[in-house]
Amino acid sequence: MQCYTELTPPTAVTHSVTLQLVPGQGTNLAVAKASLLQIFKTKVVSAEIDTYATLNGTNTSSKAATAGRYDSRLVNDDDGFEASFLGGDNIAARADRANSAKLVLVAEVTLPGTITGLARIKKPSGSSSGGADCLLLSFRDARLSLVEWNVERNTLETVSIHYYEKEELVGSPWVAPLHQYPTLLVADPASRCAALKFSERNLAILPFKQPDEDMDMDNWDEELDGPRPKKDLSGAVANGASTIEDTPYSPSFVLRLSKLEASLLHPVHLAFLHEYRDPTIGVLSSTKTASNSLGHKDHFTYMVFTLDLQQRASTTILAVNGLPQDLFRVVALPAPVGGALLVGANELIHIDQSGKSNGIAVNPLTKQTTSFSLVDQSDLDLRLEGCAIDVLAAELGEFLLILNDGRLGLITFRIDGRTVSGLSIKMLAPEAGGSVIQSRVTSLSRMGRSTVFVGSEEGDSVLLGWTRRQGQTQKRKSRIQDADLDLDLDDEDLEDDDDDDLYGEESTSPEQAMSAAKAIKSGDLNFRIHDRLLSIAPIQKMTYGQPVTLPDSEEERNSEGVRSDLQLVCAVGRGKASALAIMNLAIQPKIIGRFEFPEARGFWTVCAKKPIPKTLVGDKGPMNNDYDTSGQYHKFMIVAKVDLDGYETSDVYALTAAGFESLTGTEFEPAAGFTVEAGTMGKDSRILQVLKSEVRCYDGDLGLSQIVPMLDEETGAEPRVRTASIADPFLLLIRDDFSVFIAEMSPKLLELEEVEKEDQILTSTKWLAGCLYTDTSGLSADYAARKGTAKESVAEILVADLGDTTHKSPYLILRHANDDLTLYQPYRLKATAGQPFSKSLFFQKVPNSTFAKAPEEKPVDDDEPHNAQRFLPMRRCSNISGYSTVFLPGSSPSFILKTAKSSPRVLSLQGSGVQAMSSFHTEGCEHGFIYADTNGIARVTQIPTDSSYAELGLSVKKIPVGVDTQSVAYHPPTQAYVVGCNDVEPFELPKDDDYHKEWARENITFKPMVDRGVLKLLSGITWTVIDTVEMEPCETVLCVETLNLEVSESTNERKQLIAVGTALIKGEDLPTRGRVYVFDIADVIPEPGKPETSKKLKLVAKEDIPRGAVTALSEVGTQGLMLVAQGQKCMVRGLKEDGTLLPVAFMDMNCYVTSVKELPGTGLCLMADAFKGVWFTGYTEEPYKMMLFGKSSTRMEVLNADFLPDGKELYIVASDADGHIHILQFDPEHPKSLQGHLLLHRTTFNTGAHHPTSSLLLPAVYPNPSSLSSNSEENSPHILLLASPTGVLATLRPLQENAYRRLSSLAVQLTNGLPHPAGLNPKGYRLPSPSASASMQLPGVDAGIGRNIVDGKILERFLELGTGKRQEMAGRAGYVVGTGAHGVNPAGSGKMMGGGGGLSLAGVRLNGLHGQEGGMEWEEVRGELGVVLGWSGLGYF
Repeated sequence: MQCYTELTPPTAVTHSVTLQLVPGQGTNLAVAKASLLQIFKTKVVSAEIDTYATLNGTNTSSKAATAGRYDSRLVNDDDGFEASFLGGDNIAARADRANSAKLVLVAEVTLPGTITGLARIKKPSGSSSGGADCLLLSFRDARLSLVEWNVERNTLETVSIHYYEKEELVGSPWVAPLHQYPTLLVADPASRCAALKFSERNLAILPFKQPDEDMDMDNWDEELDGPRPKKDLSGAVANGASTIEDTPYSPSFVLRLSKLEASLLHPVHLAFLHEYRDPTIGVLSSTKTASNSLGHKDHFTYMVFTLDLQQRASTTILAVNGLPQDLFRVVALPAPVGGALLVGANELIHIDQSGKSNGIAVNPLTKQTTSFSLVDQSDLDLRLEGCAIDVLAAELGEFLLILNDGRLGLITFRIDGRTVSGLSIKMLAPEAGGSVIQSRVTSLSRMGRSTVFVGSEEGDSVLLGWTRRQGQTQKRKSRIQDADLDLDLDDEDLEDDDDDDLYGEESTSPEQAMSAAKAIKSGDLNFRIHDRLLSIAPIQKMTYGQPVTLPDSEEERNSEGVRSDLQLVCAVGRGKASALAIMNLAIQPKIIGRFEFPEARGFWTVCAKKPIPKTLVGDKGPMNNDYDTSGQYHKFMIVAKVDLDGYETSDVYALTAAGFESLTGTEFEPAAGFTVEAGTMGKDSRILQVLKSEVRCYDGDLGLSQIVPMLDEETGAEPRVRTASIADPFLLLIRDDFSVFIAEMSPKLLELEEVEKEDQILTSTKWLAGCLYTDTSGLSADYAARKGTAKESVAEILVADLGDTTHKSPYLILRHANDDLTLYQPYRLKATAGQPFSKSLFFQKVPNSTFAKAPEEKPVDDDEPHNAQRFLPMRRCSNISGYSTVFLPGSSPSFILKTAKSSPRVLSLQGSGVQAMSSFHTEGCEHGFIYADTNGIARVTQIPTDSSYAELGLSVKKIPVGVDTQSVAYHPPTQAYVVGCNDVEPFELPKDDDYHKEWARENITFKPMVDRGVLKLLSGITWTVIDTVEMEPCETVLCVETLNLEVSESTNERKQLIAVGTALIKGEDLPTRGRVYVFDIADVIPEPGKPETSKKLKLVAKEDIPRGAVTALSEVGTQGLMLVAQGQKCMVRGLKEDGTLLPVAFMDMNCYVTSVKELPGTGLCLMADAFKGVWFTGYTEEPYKMMLFGKSSTRMEVLNADFLPDGKELYIVASDADGHIHILQFDPEHPKSLQGHLLLHRTTFNTGAHHPTSSLLLPAVYPNPSSLSSNSEENSPHILLLASPTGVLATLRPLQENAYRRLSSLAVQLTNGLPHPAGLNPKGYRLPSPSASASMQLPGVDAGIGRNIVDGKILERFLELGTGKRQEMAGRAGYVVGTGAHGVNPAGSGKMMGGGGGLSLAGVRLNGLHGQEGGMEWEEVRGELGVVLGWSGLGYF
């Protein structure tokens, strides 16, 4: 069977809501991305809006010109270093200082379900959570989960789960299945209840307890109400613990909308309204089905009901009839506007609390669709389908409108007293930020006074901010206000003993609102983007190509050995947000300089203060910048070397604006030995060099000031230093006798002094690893030892800050003997008086499914001891291209990268193993790094800033296209990409139609928009458009493929050509036609200064299809022919020399072919129909003929289909519109297949919202052959790469039988033994929906239907377990588990005072002398998980 693994998280934002979830963090933002829930907080930073450093906006030409000035070789360069990586003058860039709000990730949870709604539930202020809010989530198939933040566990905790998927709740037998109806979650603004609309007319009400429902009855007056009743405590207390559940909710109930009102036959939308004492809901519905062709007009009704939660009854307040039938949403408006805003495709209508209506028409079409009284603003020509509306300034009656195409508008209500007298719309100019949004918006969430989160499924989601031009008086007042003040527009339940009518008290009186509106001078609004969330959704098409640079360029020479073989290119986004996403598994470094340096074994770059002469020392200190290191470049580089004879030395070099210089005339002694660690201490006044036998201190001019030998005065032993850690003013050394040496630098004398070890643990314990950490986040406290419960094979321990310039946080990093990394995030609880530190500091394990590469096996000569494997410690780097990161050297070189909006990710560095690395900050290579690989090549590099890394765990570079992208194809001979796009333009009726003469006289200004195809040729070097071909009007590009076609009948010459399939759609009255284009990419004379423009698209063939669109293309056979899916036929065509496409064979299809695939070179073809399932056919060339082998015997809406070979077995993978993956097989020998006419249905797997719409069959290349694949030597293994509209990339891998049994058993153990977030069931999530499983009851079903695809998402959770739990579950799953391995126990952390902040010490104790050899007890399961998880087998990307 197979294993399904999601490689990237979903990036399409479907829902969002703001709430106060985490205590003490103010306003949080909850973002739902299909099955991923993320919690953010905001942080205001002082940012430079710099065009030079902006992502995807780097001025590469100026940088290349600057780097080109420093290309000469140094005269005094004794070691042959290249000087090209050291620049001279800084690149000037204009910057604007401004405050920006940034998103900071607090937590993220992967849920085994599809989120369909989010709602904020406010808790009473006296609750146990301190008034923090709860988060209510709704899922597909009518489920609710109430979660809250657990402070002690630092994660989300499930409060309750509610499901309404029972058959008796769905309705009549003829009602469609539950999953075909969208669910809608709405919550009362005062958090009195929430409602879930599911099925066709069902409404589930979940009441929440209010303060007046408390059992203590604080408002009880004994004089008026009589004696206070006593609580019945019988049975409430058992063994000292109360059995009464303190739940924030009351029992839920389900109402039929027909019980609220008999006329609610076709509900459209609903929302809870503001300013009502009881929960009040507004429902938009109709008694008829909306239809433009039946002549129905103005039959919608808006009704308002108040709910009695105690009696489970409702009362109708008002009803407004005769509303337009194109209304689709109800937006509840807060005070002082109040009421509801009904949004339609052509109008906006406001209904106040008394039923008075005000509306505006936004386009000329409104007069034809409705007779409702509206104010005419039809000159705006707006289309409101898919728009989003949220509060901008409630006191001014201003609301933000974002259209379907991303344009911004302002809705303004005119308020007279307590009534609304009218409304108007004003579109914002592009100069004011009116076009900063480039995609359709799915959610709007107000974050603060001047920021709103804009979520999108079709592009990047952004944090949008605005400013308003104000007078001087208002500017002075605004400085006093809190910048992070959250605008909470919800009215609380206020007690009113005198007034008991329907409407509740207003938080702001009309007079106060009007005075506030007068105080704020409404000026011009200006919008700008503060932050953005990366998105690669939706993925339209995938291909792969080779990375390419300019031939014979310096970049091509420098990039040798550090570029991947292939790169994955995806067409992502829609509309103006469309782009090409170039993805690589590893970081492709930008090489500034490259040189031979085989003897290098360690790099350390430092920047120290020069010694201050007494003549410059005054009352205010030295006046020269040379005596201050803040913001300066690195000055020296210490290099540890091992020559060919194994002799260990250390050299120092000076880094200047001109290059490297071998430094002489100093007291630095190269022959002193091998450098273990180097750095600065004494506030950068001393340079520290840690050797194996001693520690040397130098001043800023490398003058020797102190030598500290490694000598034990009591025993006379001279232990040698293994590892060292520096954190000013402390030094920690771990020596080869497993002892620890701790020294402190005196702030006055600037000399190292050994610290007395008062704690006996430091002296009596054998230490394997340790590190120092300068605490800036308040984690440090008194020393406390801790022990782990199970042994871990820890080789190194490190505490470091991970993050970017926006936000950094400390992490505990454990490095195992096999170079696997385990990450922990420390957090502290509020300690009570007298509570020890160990009770308030906790560590939370961070998920990390990245496995280290296996080291390359090289023959070791016993006569050459210097070739022995040397331990290379991890390296902390405070600023590499803006990242505060940790580098892992060795055979699996990797960076641990994290941004403010992501979790830590381990990304490998492209190339071979690394044996030396250090940060490198000079004028020519700002915030870069230098490293030497195992091949003896040293490189000075930078992490490219035009790519994103930590968000997806991949290197992702987005190339904006700006037009809706349908498909992309790579042309290997020219290394260029052809992108099929569709731009929108107004639709014109054909003027020359003989049957409709009246079409020529049509004269309308508001015309419908249709697609027009555009082909764009992009250079693979510069990623710029070098040629464009426009199609005819109304001609849409559907598919673009690169095919190896025969171009000559006489010579049988083959050539790689671009085939394009299009559809000509000119309305419902005319038949759809298709067209096939064949293009070649020809060489032309390039434009001056643009060598990449030497390619153009050349039309080779063009064939009109009279009936049906060309929906899919593929190669077929061995003679260079093409398979064309045209209308209801699949036809094999050959390219003739006269430019025509000759048909040679065909097969009749049913409805609409969505996918055509051929198993390369075999003639076996797969055709997917949009309604009739999958067809498996064969093509023969003598004679030309297509034969039907077998087809699925059911009706499936197939979106994509592909082959998956597994040894001698051939499986067919089909994905339908419900998100199911069906595994089919052709087996004519099976008795139930009717001699092969029916494809055998093996199993069905549910992907949730991640519908696979595109696929690539790729070869699997493993460095070490694994037993997981059942392929023989002559049949190489394959992997099916899947892409979905939510931005998820996934793989489907075949497994060998024994591996499948173990992994499936392990998945069952994890499913049953681990708690799951939101109370969901992972096993039920992967099962097909009841309706799908009922329709998939094939008559030819195999007996192995009970075998399911292994869920890789569950297997990833195995890495969350501790060692003991891993051994237990692996043993139950059938793995061989070792019991006698030696290991180490994680020790605790502690603090030593000094150095301007808390300083923590973390260490690992040794149990036995073989601590690094532990952890072999789970190598078998690690090997299998390493293959099925992640990008294993796809290393060529």
